[in-house]
Amino acid sequence: MAAERAIRIEADGVRVYAVLASTPTADAVWEALPLEGPARRWGEEVYFDVPLRLPLEAGARAEVAAGDLGYWPQGPAIALFFGPTPASSGAAPTAVSPVNVFGRITGDATRLSRVRDGGRVRITRLEG
Repeated sequence: MAAERAIRIEADGVRVYAVLASTPTADAVWEALPLEGPARRWGEEVYFDVPLRLPLEAGARAEVAAGDLGYWPQGPAIALFFGPTPASSGAAPTAVSPVNVFGRITGDATRLSRVRDGGRVRITRLEG
């Protein structure tokens, strides 16, 4: 069995950790790390553009959970969900269109609420 793939997400002075799923998108993100860019906010979602061109997977969905990491092919961007977005009809996050959920934040995802538009986001492997 493969070892768990953990990542560190640093965004505008906030640090959270996540674990990647066993999906083709997670594999591609892992291989592309480190990734970074300026944060953009959309409700309680932080996202940033990435230089990856990946297709939607069979399980792609717009309705996600707080703490989910999503790859949005139309960006292309990585989205960090921590609460409702303008597309949500309730308390759960909803992406603007389907995303590949490729991982999950292991701690309190709502800490990302402190990230400002334009703040730097950096995702790195957590090894050792």
